[in-house]
Amino acid sequence: MELHENTEKPERALLVAADTGSYDMEASLAELYELAGTAGAEVFGAMTQKRPAYDTATCVGSGMILEIADICKKQEIDLLVFDCELSPTQIRNIEDITEVRVIDRTMLILDIFAARAVSKEGKLQVELAQLKYMLPRLTGKGAAMSRLGGGIGTRGPGETKLETDRRHIHRRIEFLKDQLEQVEKHREQINRRRKKDGTVTVALVGYTNVGKSTLMNYLTNAGVLAKDMLFATLDPTARALRLPCGKTVMLIDTVGLVRRLPHHLVQAFKSTLEQAAMADIVLNICDASSAESQVHLQVTRSLLEELGCKNRPVIPVLNKCDLVPELNHMPMIGGAVRISAATGQGVDRLLEVIEENLPVKNTRVELLLPFSKSGLAAEIRKEGTVLEEEYVEQGLRLTAMVTPDLLEQVLPYAVLGEE
Repeated sequence: MELHENTEKPERALLVAADTGSYDMEASLAELYELAGTAGAEVFGAMTQKRPAYDTATCVGSGMILEIADICKKQEIDLLVFDCELSPTQIRNIEDITEVRVIDRTMLILDIFAARAVSKEGKLQVELAQLKYMLPRLTGKGAAMSRLGGGIGTRGPGETKLETDRRHIHRRIEFLKDQLEQVEKHREQINRRRKKDGTVTVALVGYTNVGKSTLMNYLTNAGVLAKDMLFATLDPTARALRLPCGKTVMLIDTVGLVRRLPHHLVQAFKSTLEQAAMADIVLNICDASSAESQVHLQVTRSLLEELGCKNRPVIPVLNKCDLVPELNHMPMIGGAVRISAATGQGVDRLLEVIEENLPVKNTRVELLLPFSKSGLAAEIRKEGTVLEEEYVEQGLRLTAMVTPDLLEQVLPYAVLGEE
């Protein structure tokens, strides 16, 4: 049930959306066009229908599904992509009527993620999300897969076959969870080390295709893939950035968001997104040329708050301002910074704003602690970073990076004072 890039003949896709009034269907459908193109499909067009609610059997009405079946036959459609999440029963019913393979919005995004994942963690997260999504949908695949001459149960999924598949998927899910736990523990160790070393992290977050990777490359020469496509970046990339004041921070590029981000994907990439939410400073980047830039900024901020990003500066950044020069004459509300990562316009001001929001960093001190203060030395090792230490006749002489809280306690024992 996957799309693949670089096939000799792209799959011809028809998009389908039922407008229940619960979201902006036109904007969502425009994004679905981009998603399908990113996955390698050739989009023939879209069918939409206003409905009070999704039809439990086929999502759209009975008349509409027959019309879709007729178009699929006449236009040689290979794939139907629904702009919502379908149940296993709906997938089976739609495939039976149209005789065309059916995927929903979540399956499409998961397929793109699978193609983009590079790191071990990214691949593990994608596979885990795919298996969790596939598990309740096993029974819905039989008819379509048998027509394609492959897949689960080509002669009809027998109960034994399905139970075997379920057991295999359950085992694989547990294995992937264990693997992810190990990866997360390793990343937590890296994050703790950064904190102890006083490393400040600045995360780039925002919708997909707003120019985060372009900005990352402009600031750090990171060489991150920056293309005009959705999910060009899936795995987080970290690079050192030296600010004009001389301080060095760690800049982190993260996976882009999409509207109506499926719950499965939020869960699958929660650890990656949490890396952004845990940053000292967050740059909430949006495409200034988009009519929905303010909506995107707010949705991103809400997701960050959901992930626990509180009491940290979140700086709104309007990118691609070179495409909307009239913005330069408008007052900015909420402290937004106007930039163009493509031309460098406004980047100097962005760096100034980052400097203005830097947290209080650890301080380097040289101390001579009496032997009676061994407990304080242990606290420095735990909360700070010991750079050098040597036992001398008077006690323990050490050079360390200490937190602001510890600084007050150790100042009476400072030898050369702060550097």
